[in-house]
Amino acid sequence: MTKQLQPILDGRIRCGWVGGKPHFIAYHDHEWGVPIHDDRKHFEMLLLEGAQAGLTWETILLRREGYRRAFAEFDPKKVARFTAKKKAVLLKNPGIIRNRLKIDSAVTNAQAFLAVQEEFGSFDRYVWQFVGRKPKVNRWIRMSQVPATSAVSDALSKDLKKRGFRFVGTTIIYAYMQAAGLVNDHTTDCCKSAHE
Repeated sequence: MTKQLQPILDGRIRCGWVGGKPHFIAYHDHEWGVPIHDDRKHFEMLLLEGAQAGLTWETILLRREGYRRAFAEFDPKKVARFTAKKKAVLLKNPGIIRNRLKIDSAVTNAQAFLAVQEEFGSFDRYVWQFVGRKPKVNRWIRMSQVPATSAVSDALSKDLKKRGFRFVGTTIIYAYMQAAGLVNDHTTDCCKSAHE
């Protein structure tokens, strides 16, 4: 039987998707929309957003520690060397989503990630060029205004695919951009809004 988490009711206004769930509140308040400049953190968010495809973010967020353990603390150098035997073990790991294509893509993406680091000096330098090296801060009033994709996510998705990345469609990449702080989509009434 799983432990029921008690909602947090602290009176703060947050983006509509958060609700009162402690894991959503912590993620929203401390990570979502906060600019990332650490390559390992970029790899983590790319891996997790790709794992989310077809699922909810909550499903992945609740398994984050399982992913951390399964994927070498999100070290792309180690993940890039995962063998067929290692991937077979991961398919039996209940701490992650046991999907062969997603596990394979994590390894493929780690290899592509290393190639980007080699070419640009860091993945961070590569990815931030798509937003002119500073976060795009939107001014949405309601969550219903927040898009699922953008011209930038279209361009980044296309370029990542060209470089051999998988599970990087424009919707996944827009969610990654939100997670990595390349775009700030906190609504204007949110306690984490850049416009308070």
